[in-house]
Amino acid sequence: MKHLQPSMSIDDQIENLKFKGLIISNEEFAHKFLNDVSYYRLIKGFSIGLKEKNGNYHTGVSFEQIVSLYLFNAKLRQLLFSKIEVIEINLRTRLSNHICENYGVLGYKDPSIMPNEEYHASLLTDIEREIKRNSRSPFIRNFKDNYENGDVPFYALAETLSFGTLSRLYKNLNTEDKASIASIYHLKYSYLESWIETIAYVRNLCAHYGRLYNVKLTKTPKLYQSERKANIGNQRIFGVICCMKYLIQDRNDWNVFVNELDTLITKYQYVNTELMGFTNDWKSYLLFDLTEDGEQ
Repeated sequence: MKHLQPSMSIDDQIENLKFKGLIISNEEFAHKFLNDVSYYRLIKGFSIGLKEKNGNYHTGVSFEQIVSLYLFNAKLRQLLFSKIEVIEINLRTRLSNHICENYGVLGYKDPSIMPNEEYHASLLTDIEREIKRNSRSPFIRNFKDNYENGDVPFYALAETLSFGTLSRLYKNLNTEDKASIASIYHLKYSYLESWIETIAYVRNLCAHYGRLYNVKLTKTPKLYQSERKANIGNQRIFGVICCMKYLIQDRNDWNVFVNELDTLITKYQYVNTELMGFTNDWKSYLLFDLTEDGEQ
């Protein structure tokens, strides 16, 4: 078993990086940056692929290069999060509408909405936990204090559930209900089920400042055959972005996002898009054709 390494002062961190061959042309900048972003988050996360087997850096790798990758990753998270928010709110609305219209506003309490009673019991446990977590929320307090039995209708409850809980709820619904909701997106339910589970996972990476650059995802989406034929894999973030395209209703807004993504990639010269699963023609693949004859 290895011994834990002792902590290092920022000056020692810089000396250690220089010893390993990292070019640091501006030590004042490096000191300031390492005072704002931890050595472990910056160096351990964004030196991957930039070192030899002996732990020394490849020739020519600079501190500025690693910082550039870190900043790109942060801005990519922010950009993706804005579109995941749209997808999440749409899913909340469609799940809520379907359950309330077909099972009533308290239909989520009915075990018949799921084929497995254990899944339903687990859902209710998750829901109670979410209600307690949001107990000070004005609309939760309103229903708890002023309505019969303190029950919370699903149209209000849906606004408090985490994306992960929403994903599990959808996944465990009866097949005909999943198919009905998926049809709103013009999808088969098996794809929607897979995509929202993966997007919920990516959403949490974004919310907790995780790494999207040069990382293999532990939850992966089910891809169409057309994506697989185009050599798009499902273990990198580009595969998830391809799935998000099908869930965004405003195609003009999506095309703006794609162009913003292109601008972001162009701005950071050290970014290797292949490490995120991007293909050579990634932009044309993501863009919607909005011409009258070619509108999808």
